[in-house]
Amino acid sequence: MKSSKGIVSLVTPIANQVAEELGYFVWDIDYVKEGTEWFLRIDIDKEGGVRIDDCERFSRAIDPLLDEANPIEDAYNLQISSPGIERVIKNDFHLEHCLGEMVSVRLYAPLNGFKEYIGNLVSYNEDTVTVHADELVEIPRKSIGKMNTYFEI
Repeated sequence: MKSSKGIVSLVTPIANQVAEELGYFVWDIDYVKEGTEWFLRIDIDKEGGVRIDDCERFSRAIDPLLDEANPIEDAYNLQISSPGIERVIKNDFHLEHCLGEMVSVRLYAPLNGFKEYIGNLVSYNEDTVTVHADELVEIPRKSIGKMNTYFEI
């Protein structure tokens, strides 16, 4: 059996092709085992957000292509969804799309006495992410345990 990362790398070009043809972009792809079942999860987005009919449309378009390419030998469940309002930020593509948005950054260890910063995502580079909380905070990327967009009611 191929590794989860290997499967994701095989599925990614197929998903990106379908997304481009339908006017979406792929936010994230995961291949995970939960209990005894495997799940291929593809999060899609578009300007203005996605709705359930977008997910259904994408699923119908990608399903036959996945069957034909057969990147996954075992049985799995295909799940297409939106990345959600508090979407996980994992890479430069995500950071670029989230510039100017409110984010929550949770750290492995305290930085300046805090393990979490909530503020505007100002900039990023290879080594750091800069957030404007009460002041500008430059956070080493290797210190980030989890980062996501932040929605306050």
